[in-house]
Amino acid sequence: MENWITNFMEQFGYLGIFLLIALENIFPPIPSEVILTFGGVMTTKTNLTITGVVIAATFGSVIGAVILYGIGLLLDVERLEKIVDRWGHILRVTKKDIHRADAWFEKYGYWTVFFCRMIPLIRSLISIPAGMSNMKFLLFILFTTLGTLIWNVVLVSVGAAVGESWEDIVHYMDIYSNITYALLAIACIGFIIVFISKRRSKTR
Repeated sequence: MENWITNFMEQFGYLGIFLLIALENIFPPIPSEVILTFGGVMTTKTNLTITGVVIAATFGSVIGAVILYGIGLLLDVERLEKIVDRWGHILRVTKKDIHRADAWFEKYGYWTVFFCRMIPLIRSLISIPAGMSNMKFLLFILFTTLGTLIWNVVLVSVGAAVGESWEDIVHYMDIYSNITYALLAIACIGFIIVFISKRRSKTR
């Protein structure tokens, strides 16, 4: 996949970066680390500039985030309540659980969006609960853009600094991503265990 991504970027320049990053936000398995670091490398041997690459990548990220935000709007609390009414006894989820999660995101959602834009995988998916909680759109755009901008500036600048050694940076970013995925898996397992334990204690 890396060869296809780099060839696409070399052929289409800023437009290629914009499209790939937009797709990366909608389909997280596409590695933004490769796109951004190689975009930085391209500034050392083409007419592309760091500023231009960052702007193209940021616009692509925001467009992708808005699409997922829209999907989240379709899965608002009312729709989730209907799902719980029908399947809650199987999923072991109540309306109270949904309202609690919605209240938490309403209180901490903006900063959650900001920081999660710098975490692999979550950086894309965080837009969905933002839409589900009906986060104010302009504030969603603001915090998404700020978090995305930091992520993009860092990786593009690193790519420009290391030049042809950019694949070494991608390797270290892969390690960072794998650690993140492992921690997320552990957190999910822990949440499920605690959730089931609480349900059983209430049943008793």
